[in-house]
Amino acid sequence: MQIPHKKSHQNRTTNSCARTSIMPSEHTIFTATSAFSLAGVLAVGIIAYIGANLLLPKNAPWINRFTFIWLAFDAMIHFSFEGSFLYLSTFGRTVNSSVGPFAELWKEYAAADFRWGTADPTVVSLEILTVLGAGPLCCYIIKQLVNDDPARHYWIVVLSTAELYGGWMTFCPEWLTGSPNLDTSNALFLWVYLVFMNVIWVVIPLGLMVDSYGQIAKSLRSAQALAKAKKA
Repeated sequence: MQIPHKKSHQNRTTNSCARTSIMPSEHTIFTATSAFSLAGVLAVGIIAYIGANLLLPKNAPWINRFTFIWLAFDAMIHFSFEGSFLYLSTFGRTVNSSVGPFAELWKEYAAADFRWGTADPTVVSLEILTVLGAGPLCCYIIKQLVNDDPARHYWIVVLSTAELYGGWMTFCPEWLTGSPNLDTSNALFLWVYLVFMNVIWVVIPLGLMVDSYGQIAKSLRSAQALAKAKKA
């Protein structure tokens, strides 16, 4: 995937004017849209937690329970929130030109990262992979987890790698061009939308990847030791 070239002065001016039209005129810290958006994320987390309690054994290890909750949360976010973004950003549509609850939600986020309001091709390309690839893979790993299939650890590594790559390619091109599309003047935009809502897709996949690597390495070393013992 190519890193886009830095925008011309004219493009930056156009983006700045467009951003002004979708942002609160006085950089309001918290709005009704903010409340509904964050409540939706919280509701997804609660549903994931309930699902883990219903589908996993009561004595399931904490890491299995945590993994289930994360994967269920991850899948629902990909399908609902990011799926709506993908619909609003393809076939000539953009978030900024759309109406409806999900359009308002994404306009709120686009006030922090302007690219999400204009169907930026790099962002949309990554979201196609996220919604159509990562979402279904989360569900498959959940099925393996419920069935206590150790093969899930391979797919957890694959999924985690994809999540980390997606985060990198979302922000690295922006950083290399001086972050012209990011607005960090609002505490909600900076610490909740840009930092928290993206860092969790770095920290948690890294943690799961480390755990799965340990499980895979342990199994392979045990198999190797057993094979050597049989030859002795």
